[in-house]
Amino acid sequence: MSVGTEVDLDLEDLARRLRAGSREALEEAWVRWSALVHTLALRSLGNHHDAEDVTQQVFVAAWRGRHTLQPDRGTVPGWLVGITRHKVADLHAQRSREARDAAAVATRAERRPHAPPADERLATRLLLEDALERLGEPRSTIVRLAVVEQLTHPEVADRLQLPLGTVKSHVRRGLAALRTQMEEVTRDDA
Repeated sequence: MSVGTEVDLDLEDLARRLRAGSREALEEAWVRWSALVHTLALRSLGNHHDAEDVTQQVFVAAWRGRHTLQPDRGTVPGWLVGITRHKVADLHAQRSREARDAAAVATRAERRPHAPPADERLATRLLLEDALERLGEPRSTIVRLAVVEQLTHPEVADRLQLPLGTVKSHVRRGLAALRTQMEEVTRDDA
């Protein structure tokens, strides 16, 4: 048996085990190809933190979508590269939406005749960002998706794979906490 044939059989066996739900196969795939996934993400995104997040998301998606792996149609690394491309594209799309939303907010703020000065708007945004960070995870992310990205509660639940009731609770409690934090700041300034 040639080395190439042996490698092919090894990859096919790994794919079958992964598809069957073997956590050991997932761990083996991580050891063998996480560096490849990270490198692809880093080259596209240009940020180590984002590349690390995408790498983790790829392997979570691989585990959750292992039933889509078809060993007769391709290899595990090829399948992981495909998932990586989708996750990177999702992040690029998210960045684009955020930039578009920020530009829209800035444009609306410039059109307002009695808009607060730019430094005051910046201070408010920084305070809000700090308040969001203090909410902790996953509440901060959930509130951002619901309020900033204006996703519906079911859309947030679907995107984060959380129960709808959990999302609603986090949004309600998060907004209440933000209101309290912002009121404290305005009281302190008065």
